[in-house]
Amino acid sequence: MQVRPISPERLAEFLADRITERITDLSAGQPSGRSPDPSVGWPTGGGRLRVAVDGAPAARPGILADALVEPLRLRGHPTLRVSAADFLRPASIRWEYGRQDADAYHDLWLDDGALAREVLDPLEPGGTGQVLPSFWDAAADRATRAPYTDLPPGGVLLLDGGLLLGRWLPFDLTVHLAMTPAALARRTPPDEHWMLAAFARYASETGPAEAADVTVRVDDPRRPALVERP
Repeated sequence: MQVRPISPERLAEFLADRITERITDLSAGQPSGRSPDPSVGWPTGGGRLRVAVDGAPAARPGILADALVEPLRLRGHPTLRVSAADFLRPASIRWEYGRQDADAYHDLWLDDGALAREVLDPLEPGGTGQVLPSFWDAAADRATRAPYTDLPPGGVLLLDGGLLLGRWLPFDLTVHLAMTPAALARRTPPDEHWMLAAFARYASETGPAEAADVTVRVDDPRRPALVERP
């Protein structure tokens, strides 16, 4: 394994190329290998790619996902940005064990059923392509009532959030933004330090740095480093 420093701009170009390569494979009828049933091929003529940008809030996964939109557009791929923060469960479930329970944050906060049903499953081969871009307003603690939007064939869903891997969600390409525990603690606001135990558990139980298709070290998000595997 090698770690190669890379600028944020070059990282976005690298990932856009990687995404385009995967879309080309899907358009040729090759399965992505990330579907729950890898034996199912994609219709010739263009599939839709579901990309997860996974990382703790301090790793700024949303900024990287946003940075991919323009490079992908220039490569001819319409994109749809969705945030896992808009697919949380109601406060009554999230805070059942208190507002700062790390295990509940790890296990219960994300409504992965709604995320799969409303965002990821419609982008399966033969799916409608109709995606709900947001589901729950956590601040108001009510449904967003957002309208559905269409992602055409050849399009890319860019989903950012934390603790996304290891949930059997059907992503086609996963990017994990890794931080050492010391860097994560240093860059997490003091009033959010209770979350650190959840990310330590995530690293131990899920191993996102090993599970992801692409891992980027972001102890300083302004100076990322690409992890290159043999």
